[in-house]
Amino acid sequence: MQATAAPSNVSADDLIIEAVEVIPVRVPLAKKYQGSNYSMTNRCTIVTRVHTRNGLVSEVYNGDTDAEQAVIVDIIRNEIVPHLLGRTALSTEACWEAMLPPTYDILRDRSLALQAVACVDSALWDLVGKALGVPLFRLWGGYRDRLPAICIGGYYTDDDADIARQIEWYRELGFAGCKFKVGRLSPAEDAHRTRLARKAGGDDFVLMVDANQGYTRQKAIEFARLTEDLGLRWFEEPVRWLNDRLSMRDVRLTTGVRVTAGQSESTRAGLRDLISAGAVDACNADASWIGGPSEWRRVAALASMYEVEMAHHEEPQVSAHLLASIPHGTYLETFDPDRDPIFWNLIANRTPFADGHYAVPEGPGFGLELDWDYIGRYRSEPAS
Repeated sequence: MQATAAPSNVSADDLIIEAVEVIPVRVPLAKKYQGSNYSMTNRCTIVTRVHTRNGLVSEVYNGDTDAEQAVIVDIIRNEIVPHLLGRTALSTEACWEAMLPPTYDILRDRSLALQAVACVDSALWDLVGKALGVPLFRLWGGYRDRLPAICIGGYYTDDDADIARQIEWYRELGFAGCKFKVGRLSPAEDAHRTRLARKAGGDDFVLMVDANQGYTRQKAIEFARLTEDLGLRWFEEPVRWLNDRLSMRDVRLTTGVRVTAGQSESTRAGLRDLISAGAVDACNADASWIGGPSEWRRVAALASMYEVEMAHHEEPQVSAHLLASIPHGTYLETFDPDRDPIFWNLIANRTPFADGHYAVPEGPGFGLELDWDYIGRYRSEPAS
């Protein structure tokens, strides 16, 4: 099943939405991956194909939610699609607003509806790019056409020697650096692990750490002081959620370390407060969790007003276009092939990493051609 090419002279009527196809995918991982206070055994995503009157079809995937995947799919099919049929995909703002009613259900986790909105919003933008014959990063601003790329890694094992092996593999894969997992052990033990990562990577290797909210404020400050000579690019989600904005502000102002957070916020209001509180130097909002590229771009505009950089939590197939479109974008981040087999196998035309960088796809829209045999193999529900 190939992505469709845009006909010439596409009009708004040509892009009337006639159907939305939603395909959940779940790929079992070869081992359990453990961070500070979480673990995972599957990699998941949702493929969304919006079909239009002129035959143009989107081809994009979003998200990694596992346990609630079926709920998100159901929200798209039964609560969002009825609000979109008959609208033109070119009216991205009107469509985004029309998708909001499912987020008003106070008896359900609002983030699930926002993830559903994100899937469809991404698909609509893919259609706009295809209709115009333009890659989205150029449509959104075209600040650069390639990004420095890092690998999320440094997962916990019982073998310290495995840290050097992981870092060496990331270099072999073409990454410029690593976002290294901390927060599970004591600050001293995690500082030791981080020191081993720096030694293995060398001074030119970009190294940031991610505690995934694993430390108390005092322990985060202790860790930052123990690693202040390692040249860390940033310290991500250093503290627990109970008082995170003020505690993150204390960590960055007390130690001088750059703090990154935002992926755990699901709303623009939460991200606004995080930025305006002076809690972060970089905001890593995830478009696939907060309502799609439309919402991420609103947050990016806000961040620029506070001189806050924009990162993006995972999702390289979407984030590459967003980060490359703005002057304050940072690193494309993804995983190694074992941790994220979807990125490495589902994209048939995946751009290779080279010299620590990732070239943003130049095809129209998100520029993705998906491997439908792979999707068929790991589809998490029977095909209708």
